[in-house]
Amino acid sequence: MIDKRLLSILVCPVSKAPVEYDKEKDELICRASGLAYPVRDGIPVMLESEARQLTADEKLG
Repeated sequence: MIDKRLLSILVCPVSKAPVEYDKEKDELICRASGLAYPVRDGIPVMLESEARQLTADEKLG
């Protein structure tokens, strides 16, 4: 689980847009860049090289 205060200040390093936490997949989602960043042991890994591309359905939200 991500702390709400931390989530409120995190942005995507690619687009600089806000991210949303996907509890089910334990990822931080950026619809602007189409990337999903993993959260490992409660720590967001905000590296483009570690992110996965969102599917078309995921981008629409």
